[in-house]
Amino acid sequence: MPTTLADEERRAAIADRLDETGGSERWRDWRWQLRHAIRDIPTFEALLGVRFSAHERGRLDATLARFPLSITPYYLSLIDAKDYANDPVFLQAFPRASELEVMPGDMADPLAEDKDSPVAGITHRYPDRVLFQVSNVCSMYCRHCTRKRKVGDRDFIPGRDALKEGLDYIRGTPVVRDVLLSGGDPLMLADGYLDWILSELDAIPHVEIVRIGTRMPVVLPYRITDELVAMLRRHHPLWVNTHFNHPREITASSRRALARLADAGIPLGNQTVLLAGVNDCPRIMRRLVHRLVQNRVRPYYLYQCDMSEGLSHFRTPVGKGMEIIESLIGHTSGLAVPTYVIDAPGGGGKIPVMPQYLISWNTNKVVLRNFEGVITTYKEPDQYRPVFCNRNCEECRLSLRLEGAEEYQALGIERLLADHDDAVSLVPAGNERLGRRSGNGAGEADPAEAGEAEDVPGEG
Repeated sequence: MPTTLADEERRAAIADRLDETGGSERWRDWRWQLRHAIRDIPTFEALLGVRFSAHERGRLDATLARFPLSITPYYLSLIDAKDYANDPVFLQAFPRASELEVMPGDMADPLAEDKDSPVAGITHRYPDRVLFQVSNVCSMYCRHCTRKRKVGDRDFIPGRDALKEGLDYIRGTPVVRDVLLSGGDPLMLADGYLDWILSELDAIPHVEIVRIGTRMPVVLPYRITDELVAMLRRHHPLWVNTHFNHPREITASSRRALARLADAGIPLGNQTVLLAGVNDCPRIMRRLVHRLVQNRVRPYYLYQCDMSEGLSHFRTPVGKGMEIIESLIGHTSGLAVPTYVIDAPGGGGKIPVMPQYLISWNTNKVVLRNFEGVITTYKEPDQYRPVFCNRNCEECRLSLRLEGAEEYQALGIERLLADHDDAVSLVPAGNERLGRRSGNGAGEADPAEAGEAEDVPGEG
């Protein structure tokens, strides 16, 4: 979807209202965007040309007293001012009085991240990976954020001494092979600071991969600069997961940001939250996942909205998520189908709740149904000898050589044909002449040469 003249004019108008000294020229400067983030109701009203009643303003002010407002000018420019109340961007970015309604079952920390935190900034829930919160600051405060208890502390970016505690924990916990940098938003950090964190993680032998969770490609795509990408590509294997919730968020600017990351060899994933009134529609979700894969982003998770305080107005029944997944599986490419999960309250982790396609089974057959409702069977093998595991790996018949195999060396005629090999002839084992050359006695060829190609220039 290319940028239209109307889009450019709307953005220029917003920029010039925010900065009369040349805002439109600095629109794509991500630091300018942060400095001019919209943080109060009057500015929002003036920029979009909307007016809230005195009653609405009172309720909104009460919400902001607890959960602050911050919208980047870029993300604000995506709102359809003519129908803002139903606009998916508005609903994700602008406060509602319902955020103050704490319903039975709502929790301040529904995922028990604080309880699973062995040291400050680290959540260690799964056996082999940790979440490392390196910032509490975001460029925009999403109204559906599960960490609303933390995000919004504008002054909290931990210093190196604070982060060293988390780094020391990772360094001293050899089981950790995967580190997810989260926040807030890690890309709110300066390039050099993030480079230092990634370098520290690169130096830990047991850390195999690092992931960054960020919403910058969605709400501030200008943050994905050439300089940032050049730094990130020095730290492979590095993965980036972003957070698009609606097709309207995939703009020309966001596509350029995603392309820069993908062109740098960084695998991209997306985590969508199912939100009532925003994307709880099979048609919307199908368009979203298609746009994502078109931009080299793999739909990774579809999250059921968490039970955080003040999010009840965003939550849908689980059945709505099932309906959406049913509309995707079989109806579009498998790589465009995310895994639908509930992040279990109390810290139980992500639980897949995908539709059931296995109907029944016995010792001979399993009964399955497909996306069309066709019921079919799969016959089990007549003979299967399972490997009984007694935990004695030294006597196991399975191949337990778990490291990647080395590429085989060229042998025989293939070796003579290979341009990278200087051999010109093949010499049979036991060649007496080569045995005499090696000084091992007649009839005994040098073991290093026997049976291999011998470079004998001028001799046939």
